[in-house]
Amino acid sequence: MKNNDSRKSIGAIHGFEITRRNFLIHSAWTALATVTFPSLVFSAENQPALVPTYPINPVVQTTRQRMLSFSMNIDILTEEDLPKVSEYYNHGYGLWTYGAGLPMQQRLDLMPGYYRKASEHSRQLLRFFAITDIHITDKESPNQLIYFQQENPTYAGNNTSIYSPVMLYTTHVLDAAVQTVNALHNQADQTGQTNPFDFGISLGDACNSTQYNELRWYIDVIEGKEIHPSSSGLGVDSIDYQKPYQAAGLNTNIPLYQTLGNHDHFFIGSFPVNTEINDKGDTIRDAYIQPTVWSVGDVLTPDPIDMSNFPVLINSDNLKPNDNNPSYYTGTIDGTSQYGEIVGAGVGADMNDAPAIIANADRRSLSRVEWMDEFIKSEASPDGYGFKLIDPSYAARDPGFACYSFMPKDDVPLKVIVLDDTQSEEDGSKDIHGHGYLDALRWEWLQAELQAGQDNNQLMIIAAHVPIGVSAIGSETEWWDEKVDGYDAWENAVDIATLIKTLQNTPNLLMWMAGHRHMNTVKAFVSPDPKNAPWKGFWQVETSSLRDWPQQFRTFEIYLNRDYSISIVTTNVDPAVQIGTPAATSREYAIAVQQITKNDITVNNPNYRSMRLAEGAPPISVVSMDPSREQNNKPDPSIKFPDLSSKGVPCNASYNAELVKLLSPRMANELKRLFRHS
Repeated sequence: MKNNDSRKSIGAIHGFEITRRNFLIHSAWTALATVTFPSLVFSAENQPALVPTYPINPVVQTTRQRMLSFSMNIDILTEEDLPKVSEYYNHGYGLWTYGAGLPMQQRLDLMPGYYRKASEHSRQLLRFFAITDIHITDKESPNQLIYFQQENPTYAGNNTSIYSPVMLYTTHVLDAAVQTVNALHNQADQTGQTNPFDFGISLGDACNSTQYNELRWYIDVIEGKEIHPSSSGLGVDSIDYQKPYQAAGLNTNIPLYQTLGNHDHFFIGSFPVNTEINDKGDTIRDAYIQPTVWSVGDVLTPDPIDMSNFPVLINSDNLKPNDNNPSYYTGTIDGTSQYGEIVGAGVGADMNDAPAIIANADRRSLSRVEWMDEFIKSEASPDGYGFKLIDPSYAARDPGFACYSFMPKDDVPLKVIVLDDTQSEEDGSKDIHGHGYLDALRWEWLQAELQAGQDNNQLMIIAAHVPIGVSAIGSETEWWDEKVDGYDAWENAVDIATLIKTLQNTPNLLMWMAGHRHMNTVKAFVSPDPKNAPWKGFWQVETSSLRDWPQQFRTFEIYLNRDYSISIVTTNVDPAVQIGTPAATSREYAIAVQQITKNDITVNNPNYRSMRLAEGAPPISVVSMDPSREQNNKPDPSIKFPDLSSKGVPCNASYNAELVKLLSPRMANELKRLFRHS
């Protein structure tokens, strides 16, 4: 496209009803209409802050009121062009406006057939929010996999986890999300009544690649400290994503609890950091603090290429270059460049010397124990973000044990079970460590927590990182089956069928919450006996990432209904970014990346009996991804995403719902005793 063509309206070029001129007018008017400007006259006693703050737009709404709207009909740049960030705007990428709101869908999947609608709400039991997959990223780190996103488009072209320009602004987006939470916490309705949050839960992947400085940035944003987002010291005076700033901090009346994610203790969520990267015995851990960009083999191409080891696809041994697997310098971000230029990337044989960078000891990788210790020693959270609540008897058996439970309100019999279901560093697998997994100790603990909740008449919510029953076999995010994956020496303590059966036999379980897949999927696990025991069903609610589009978090309200059923009302929320701030730039980049890659983040995987790995290849049998439903090669009928294209929202990956669950007679009677309706 020629430069002069870029002056045409986006509607004329792409069939989308917004022109670039109108977009800028709308943006400027929004900014002027909603911002209160401070005085620009300063006395000696009233000097401006040394570092800026980035306030959000004062108009804070949820997706129920309005959705982001942008065109998906732009086909100029390809996945290999993602680094051409300076060209996004000229081609119309990243432009957005507001469209219609996303309706709340009432879901009765778990209810008896005679139910036609949920009973009237009687009492709100809890209100909380969930954030997840923030992926605070040190974009200047020496050991990344950036180059493979361009070098290997077949297998890594749409892998925005290894490169996307949103990696420049991860702390800024978190800061905007925290401010949005604060605003909703204090927001009054038309009668002047507020509905504050009882707590917040972060569902894992606070860090992108286990680094100490990534975790400190995350905690410091939450705690409202001064943020220095450059790990090199470069660009701090001139580049927006490198400049120090003052974070707002989460309202101190909202306790935040933390879950462990795979990116928090595996290299880019994939491999144990003690994995060797060459024949000299150097490890991933060594590379974090080196003064040069590392050189490794292409580890993202399936091994073997014919995928004969399916569902095992990746072998971490391929980090070691050899005659059949050349070395690559995988690149880093130049912190002095406006658009985050990739530098230090290329084929090893074509480069005379390893690209030099500014080393930083704060890039060191953290173990599970060290990661939790950063939360535990925080003075801002009496419970150490939950990790002080870990049962000492379990921690004594495994210092890296990261499971705990808590009761958000003394007068509400509801327990949140925070479960670490990420893989072990010692499981023997050389594949991507993104699967769901419980070792024997965690499985023992979970069963005990579920039984205690039943015995004590407590409603329960499980908060984990990895969801269950939604990921296709071979996706690297399904429940790990070591017998299929070929690592018999280290067993997953529970298979997916037994896990789901145990959960269904825990009738007080309301919901399994998760992140991990960067999706907003809601799934019903229907009771195995829906006629006689419908209370054995439970819901699963996933929350999308704050890193990639749609960059949302969720709110939850738990209601007791007049018929003593339970309603879970869950709503997606866009951070209320202010035009002109770094978080707003991140939104534009996230939308642009989605427009270019067209990643399907509403995918509803069929429960295949067999799969063909290549065109013309014979089908192979696979295990069921979800033993709670028929293995019939069909998608899950309970997973839905409304089509809003007729309402001015061409691309929707959000889901708002009221999820209704019938309680067992015993639990209903307990709630009647506690909360008898007037």
